[in-house]
Amino acid sequence: MQLEDLKSPDVAALSRDTPVVLPIASLEQHGRHLPLFTDSMLCGEVLRRAAPRLGDRVLIAPLFWLGSSHHHMDHAGTMSAEPRLYLDTLSGLLENWIAHSFKRLVLLNGHGGNIVPGAQAVFEVRQRHRGRKDLLLLSATYWLLGGDPAGSVPGLRQRRMGHACEWETSMVLRIAPGLVGDYEGAEPVEPGRAFEPADRGWTMPDRSAPGHVGDPSAASAEKGEALLRHFAEGLAAFLERVVAWDGRSWEG
Repeated sequence: MQLEDLKSPDVAALSRDTPVVLPIASLEQHGRHLPLFTDSMLCGEVLRRAAPRLGDRVLIAPLFWLGSSHHHMDHAGTMSAEPRLYLDTLSGLLENWIAHSFKRLVLLNGHGGNIVPGAQAVFEVRQRHRGRKDLLLLSATYWLLGGDPAGSVPGLRQRRMGHACEWETSMVLRIAPGLVGDYEGAEPVEPGRAFEPADRGWTMPDRSAPGHVGDPSAASAEKGEALLRHFAEGLAAFLERVVAWDGRSWEG
């Protein structure tokens, strides 16, 4: 069920064991061929496809489109929250729901730059409520929930998510082809492995002049449909685990 469709008394009447899903994404450059709203569009679409399987057992908040995107600020159109402000904002969203006595909260992420602040937000909020044994605070990224999609997506070249890459371009080709520019002429940009397993601070120009990472030229709408189906199934299965959590144990 969608939060924006409910009245305050409707929310007040819900079981406080109802999981609340808070989708978060971004508005940022996606190379020369994909729209700025790509991450938000795709996160919303995956969640839209997963939602019917959950029905009224899960409460879904409106998507929060502003993300942690400072590494894309060299490219026009990108909007980004200051990193520490973004972390505090995510923490505040979780605290809002705790104040309303809800206990199962999921930050559902659709942007790579939000992975670290999402994980840190659930960590910090949990420490503030460390005496509570009934809280389940989770941060999850949709493309990491269903395992490697290679087995269910014929012809897939990339083995991991990039940026404005084969995966993202394929999915946008499926849901909004009119917004896709010249992806077939885009040169592949390898993700690189410099300094791994360390984490290097970077900006997009460090990695890619055109602003994409991966191989957009390999994209197709058929791959996009298969990817969306794979990710939606993974998300639905994950949220089923949240619904079924016993309210106490470490395991879901």
